[in-house]
Amino acid sequence: MSEYTATVYWQRLGAVFTDNKYSRAHEWRFDGGVTVPGSSSPHVVRVPLSDPSAVDPEEAFVASLSSCHMLFFLSLAAAQGFVVDSYEDAAVGVLAKNEAGRLAMTVVTLRPKAVFSGKAPTAEQLAQLHHRSHDECFIASSVKTDVRCEPVA
Repeated sequence: MSEYTATVYWQRLGAVFTDNKYSRAHEWRFDGGVTVPGSSSPHVVRVPLSDPSAVDPEEAFVASLSSCHMLFFLSLAAAQGFVVDSYEDAAVGVLAKNEAGRLAMTVVTLRPKAVFSGKAPTAEQLAQLHHRSHDECFIASSVKTDVRCEPVA
């Protein structure tokens, strides 16, 4: 068993607060020393109460799924002798009402594109690499969201 931590820090900075017109900007602090600006999504809380330049929880959710998939993909490709030169995923998450009528991230679609040196995997091998990556991804195994993978050739 492993534990992972993040500290989320927010301050009122003199806003009235009870009028619900306070800034949603905050920080995510990680154990390695990285601090990431966070905010509510401008799709959920209007600017200037949200900071569109910060990472919102919905974006972080999509990035987390994409990153986990990629890390397993790279490991599995290396184990099979394939050399990956680059990997890019233009992942998209959809916030919509779920079957209970509540807003949720209902679908996340990964669109990974890997570029290989030397011998590249066949279409079948590539599909299998992505399938195994999805099956082994800790984050995908932790959510109810429909996580789809549509590799880009």
